[in-house]
Amino acid sequence: MDVPTWLLDSDPAIRWQVLRDLTDAPAETVTSERARVATTGWGSRVLDLQGADGQWEGGAYFPEHYDQPGQPWTATAFSLQFLRELGIDPSESLVRSAVERVRENSHWEYDGSRFFDGEVEPCINGLTVGIGAYYGMRVAGVVERLLGEQLDDGGWNCEAENGSVRSSFHTTIAVLDGLREYEVAVSGSEAVALARRRGHEYLLDRHLMRRLNTGEIVNEEWLQFSFPPRWHYDVLRALDYFRASGARYDPRMDEALTLVEGKRGADGRWLLENTHTGGVHLEMEDGDGKPSRWNTLRAMRVLRWFGRDAATSP
Repeated sequence: MDVPTWLLDSDPAIRWQVLRDLTDAPAETVTSERARVATTGWGSRVLDLQGADGQWEGGAYFPEHYDQPGQPWTATAFSLQFLRELGIDPSESLVRSAVERVRENSHWEYDGSRFFDGEVEPCINGLTVGIGAYYGMRVAGVVERLLGEQLDDGGWNCEAENGSVRSSFHTTIAVLDGLREYEVAVSGSEAVALARRRGHEYLLDRHLMRRLNTGEIVNEEWLQFSFPPRWHYDVLRALDYFRASGARYDPRMDEALTLVEGKRGADGRWLLENTHTGGVHLEMEDGDGKPSRWNTLRAMRVLRWFGRDAATSP
């Protein structure tokens, strides 16, 4: 199979990232394809689903009326996260208008705070910072709160307010992802850079999957790759985060990179695994156990970035 051609035979959200990350296409080609995300395919469909109240699903995170099994991935926070993962251009007028409507109308169910002022849990606030920074919203106050909540081991945990002193992989990757986006938008914060370096060490010291004290794998589900990952941690999500951060190869990534290599099928593709239960706006792929363009793209660009690109050749 010609894997790059298969990847390009897809939605603009995948096409532009393949062009940028795997083919080294000219910048103008990448930009032109990215612009189509807001007007064609998945990105356009999700934008069209924004409600008259400026929200998706009528709520920020867990709308009161939601009655489907699993998490409401259709709520406002996850809809904006999904559009960010598609790489929708935040400067497009349709996108700016949608985000302004969220800023003016959406409030967290927990305490009624305005959406871009953040909530109380660091996992949700990491998501908020990532979304806000990407779309050009002011989230400095939320960032300051997160910096003050970093634990001694270098990570974060939503259960810290209940006495936990050990970090969570789930919460840590959410906060790191948000702080990375904030650094892209607002450069020059040594405090943010230091917090991220400490967070990186938290993950790397655990080889992205293991307990520090026993060396045991923390959760076997983290060895399976889903897309979108939502708030969940997995090894491919962590590696793709390090790639997006411009991180250099570290020997403590070896086990994780080998895991990704080992999941490549005989036809050069990776499968979708462990899809997280909950309502969705649309189905992008054929389901777990089937070839996944998203996982294939992400695995190939991770291996390429960290010098394992020979393993991704079709």
